[in-house]
Amino acid sequence: MIIFRKPYAWLTALSHVAIVTSRLVGIPIVPFTASDDGVYSVTSLKELVVDSKFAESRDETGETLIPPSLQEFAKTFAADLSSTLDLDVTVSNGNVATPDSIFLTLGDPSKYLDVTGAQTAEGYTLSVNSSGIVISGASPLGAWWGTRTVLQQAILSNSSLPYGEGDDAPGWRNRGMMLDAARHYYPPEFVIELCSYMSFFKQNIFQIHLSDNLYNNVALYSRERSLQLGAWFRLWSDSEDLAGLAKLQNESYTKDQYEEMQSACASRGVTLLPEIEAPGHSLAIIQWKPELALNSDISQLNISYPDTIPTMKTIWSTFLPWFQSKTVHIGADEYTGDPNEYNRFVNEMAGYIHQESGKAIRIWGTFPPKPEYDNVYQNVSVQHWEFFEDDPYHDYILNNYSVLNSDDTFYTVNKWSGSYPQVVNVARTFNGNPADGGIWQPFVFDTKVATNNPEKANALVLGAVTPLWNDYGPNATVFSEAYYAWKDGIPALGDKQWGGDLSASEFTPAFEALLPFIPGQNLDRAIPSASSTIFEYDSKAAVQTRHYSFQGVWTDTAVADQSGNGYDATTDCPLTEDATLSISPSCTFSTPLSSKGRDYTLSLKLKVDSADQDAVLISGGDSSLQLTPNLSLFASGNYYRLNMTVPTGTWVTLSIVGRGNHTFASVAETSLDEALPEVGSTTATAEEFLAVLGVNGERFVWAPIAVEAPIKQLGGAGAGWTGELAAMRLSSVA
Repeated sequence: MIIFRKPYAWLTALSHVAIVTSRLVGIPIVPFTASDDGVYSVTSLKELVVDSKFAESRDETGETLIPPSLQEFAKTFAADLSSTLDLDVTVSNGNVATPDSIFLTLGDPSKYLDVTGAQTAEGYTLSVNSSGIVISGASPLGAWWGTRTVLQQAILSNSSLPYGEGDDAPGWRNRGMMLDAARHYYPPEFVIELCSYMSFFKQNIFQIHLSDNLYNNVALYSRERSLQLGAWFRLWSDSEDLAGLAKLQNESYTKDQYEEMQSACASRGVTLLPEIEAPGHSLAIIQWKPELALNSDISQLNISYPDTIPTMKTIWSTFLPWFQSKTVHIGADEYTGDPNEYNRFVNEMAGYIHQESGKAIRIWGTFPPKPEYDNVYQNVSVQHWEFFEDDPYHDYILNNYSVLNSDDTFYTVNKWSGSYPQVVNVARTFNGNPADGGIWQPFVFDTKVATNNPEKANALVLGAVTPLWNDYGPNATVFSEAYYAWKDGIPALGDKQWGGDLSASEFTPAFEALLPFIPGQNLDRAIPSASSTIFEYDSKAAVQTRHYSFQGVWTDTAVADQSGNGYDATTDCPLTEDATLSISPSCTFSTPLSSKGRDYTLSLKLKVDSADQDAVLISGGDSSLQLTPNLSLFASGNYYRLNMTVPTGTWVTLSIVGRGNHTFASVAETSLDEALPEVGSTTATAEEFLAVLGVNGERFVWAPIAVEAPIKQLGGAGAGWTGELAAMRLSSVA
């Protein structure tokens, strides 16, 4: 569930924007020449006017095949103005700007150039005067990026934009992130929220890694055991030709789901770019067709086997019609077989895919060109990630290959790694250029040796996409931990991928001010609250109302939220003689909320009289608290269990605490007459929920897990327990 957070204090927030003659501090930086004669307050806005001449115009030059029109971008922008700034403006078409309006139009596209001097359709001009705001884009997508600037500046500058004008354009065409959705499935709504987050910082590429296997040393296992190791293909087709390739329909994307993700992301200027990995990292395909395996490594395809390339063509022919991007990624990473066989595979697949769809092909840097090889075609672009695999400048760019920068300088591996951090190295964005010790930008592949980098204006540098990997599988993290790995990194990299020169001292206050108001997402699972107590329920405050109609008589019960926030709960559970709520599978107690992210304390005073195996004590949008019979959190498809149980037939205070990336629970016996203890005052022993990671098939590592609080419902069908609830409280203090 997405909760759009209203900026209750946005009109009085401190400004974090320093207006200079040539730039506005935003993320990314905005070139802008401010005049000296005043500011325009967006609270005066009455209308969003779309230039009638261009209302149905679309950017046909970008990466997506489903570009929104200027009119469609305008409607999304109007919704953002409402959800972020509480500004309700009408959307209309017209030939000119009206007083107190934002006018969206298109201008001369030839004036917007990238770092190479080539024309870019993503540029825009922002003009502000006493009558309002004009955003003139090189294309509708350019105008969209201008709307992000207006939103940011309104948030950062006490709702006022300075009079003046600026031309802005990205330095590089490809700007974004890559998510390993193969080793860890992510639901469509989470991907869509990430696209909204990225879009706010003007990133435009979301690469989604759709097939892979666990980071295991297959040499440790027998062939039979290897065919059972964790490996996934995340696209679900009903085609008989692919029956059995995707193992779990509920953890694979159907065509409708994939289209939903593509359309939602495109509506915010972000293209979903698919990657199907082969001939390396192909255990999911080999578990489906074991005869395709390379004898020396069962996780890799034997390219010389007669059915290998035809099988890959069948896979691609099935899914190519799904993909609304002009480029697709065929993986081709870390292959240990014959280099010439590898190059033949890449070239044959590239030719086939282009012939079938007209799409461009991308691979990971593997087996750089050499005179003795039949090399990969030069129209195949290369995604560089490590210098032990390739030298992007000397191996590829100097041989006329286009290269996307994904150097592992900014790699993250979720939860644990022997080599990489778990969050993006934000500091390196400010000091990662070895030529001058200054800011990193996409042309910097090597942050230590300047001679390994091309000149900034080299046209063969496509941009940068920063990966997040889930090497240790789906149980290592919950969905949101991918967001937290990227939370600071997306905006920091977004500025530099655009071509900005934001300093560390400028970035931190700007990001902190913008974060609560990013539209189209609530990845933090934040809940507006007037105090640290978000809701507090006491069954003694329940008020029953009897309703009469020709259909019969029924009773509703409201339980007032005593925090003052107005999050009143409802229930159809009966009240006992002791004024507690009798919970069972035949009734529900429901709050108007779903989940609470970091940080929180959820406390319940309850009595469990009986419980089935896997009884669900309380559920929410991201997790549920269960008895299995041990106390367990179920989240993102996995159980995280404690050695702790909840005694039956006695009143207890049960507390779940989310503190940073850790989650704890405690159970303390109490009495019906005792109040819930103050947050942090309980003396009960807390246990931590932990994830267990299998590392390289050799050992296990225990790691913290950060689970959102389930706060939606107690009781109901499938709950599997009976008992009583006396009180429940949620606090933002951990």
